[in-house]
Amino acid sequence: MLLAIDSSAGTGAAVVDAARGVLAERSVADPLRHAEVVGELIAGVLADAGVTAADLEAVAIGVGPGPFTGLRVGMAAGRTFALAAGLPALGVVSHDAIAAAAGLDGDVVVTTDARRRELYWSRYAGLDGDGLPVRVDGPALAKPDAVPVAESRIDATSLSAGWLGLVAARALRADRPVVPIEPLYLRSPDVTLSVPKKVSG
Repeated sequence: MLLAIDSSAGTGAAVVDAARGVLAERSVADPLRHAEVVGELIAGVLADAGVTAADLEAVAIGVGPGPFTGLRVGMAAGRTFALAAGLPALGVVSHDAIAAAAGLDGDVVVTTDARRRELYWSRYAGLDGDGLPVRVDGPALAKPDAVPVAESRIDATSLSAGWLGLVAARALRADRPVVPIEPLYLRSPDVTLSVPKKVSG
């Protein structure tokens, strides 16, 4: 079993099993309450599934793409839980969860809101034999009219932590490499350090 946490679009947590599917899932859509709710969601899904940290084999963490603050909160919570429980942490590109949930067939682009009148996008070529999305391009950031045109498109407004966990569970079962737990901001932070002025003698 795995605990899955994603905060790239709202905040969600789930307990999943590769064979039995999603055992428990909770989410809060508000993109501004990540820090307030993530702990409650984790405790809630563990209670709903009737499991403890000792029953888990890993923690799946959504790495985005997503906004700076949201990703930071969810990833910090996932890393902290994994470290405290002595569990491996597995990174998952958040768009892959949307693609897997859709049961892709053919050429598909997945987009999510990047704010500032931009979109995050990833392009897929269906699912492979392990049930994992075949991402052929992205994630990337673009203006709406610059997103690549595909045979079909999914404009997602939410993301299932349950499906994120299933992607990780399928990858783990198939002994596939996991994504590094590095946030996909795809945009420079709003705040940058100023360069000190040189003082002439």
